[in-house]
Amino acid sequence: MATASEFLSDDHHACDALWAEVEQAADGGNLPETRTRFGAFDAAMRHHFAFEEQQLFVALDAATGMHGVGPTAVMRAEHEQMRRVLHTMAGALAGGDTQSVLDHGDTLLMLVQQHNMKEEHIVYPLADARLGAEWSTLHAAWSR
Repeated sequence: MATASEFLSDDHHACDALWAEVEQAADGGNLPETRTRFGAFDAAMRHHFAFEEQQLFVALDAATGMHGVGPTAVMRAEHEQMRRVLHTMAGALAGGDTQSVLDHGDTLLMLVQQHNMKEEHIVYPLADARLGAEWSTLHAAWSR
């Protein structure tokens, strides 16, 4: 089984690949395909956030005693910021504005890159070090 760092970093890459599909469809002016691809991307991002907030961060907070402070608090706040951008993008797409989706996508991409760097270099190694066997239980909860 992959470590938390490996598994969750791989999911970051999977979300990045889904975003590339959204960009390609939007750049090509294909509104129905952009909507379909954005739906998959949005769902993947929200699943990733939910898993971290409801499973991983809860376990890390318990293991470290950093309830409401520290790296998981920062990550939760950044997730909320990214959710707001995703919401704005979904609204633009509902109105048929693929250019606005791409423009807001540039903002989202900047936020995601900075966020992922923090998770991959701070939060996930902390999970690898502090969660031990509990990671297998959390990993099993991924698809639920």
